[in-house]
Amino acid sequence: MSKKTLVLGASPTPVRYAYKAVKRLLSYGHEVVAIGKVEAEIDSVKIIKEKVDIPGLHTVTMYLNPEKQEPYLDYIIELKPKRIIFNPGSFNSKLEKLARAAGIEVLEDCTLVMLDTDDY
Repeated sequence: MSKKTLVLGASPTPVRYAYKAVKRLLSYGHEVVAIGKVEAEIDSVKIIKEKVDIPGLHTVTMYLNPEKQEPYLDYIIELKPKRIIFNPGSFNSKLEKLARAAGIEVLEDCTLVMLDTDDY
């Protein structure tokens, strides 16, 4: 089942885990929205800089450190995803509390590993 996913902190640099996540999500058939600090493309996905409405969003997978997440906290909660995955280095206790209060599942995990072990 495809899970529409927002990759927050997307990067056009192939060695970055956020880049690898976009590629891997696509290869597993998931619809991907990518937000990053530079506009670029990863295969068919445009990396955008703006906060956009994302109807039907299932997952936010986080590739920003907690300080860089600050401008996105309210935005993420307003999107009403079913879950947020904090990839290594991105865990944010403030966002975790906001998300849990809004009924959003919170995971500290690795999107790439989750995909490869069929836990996504």
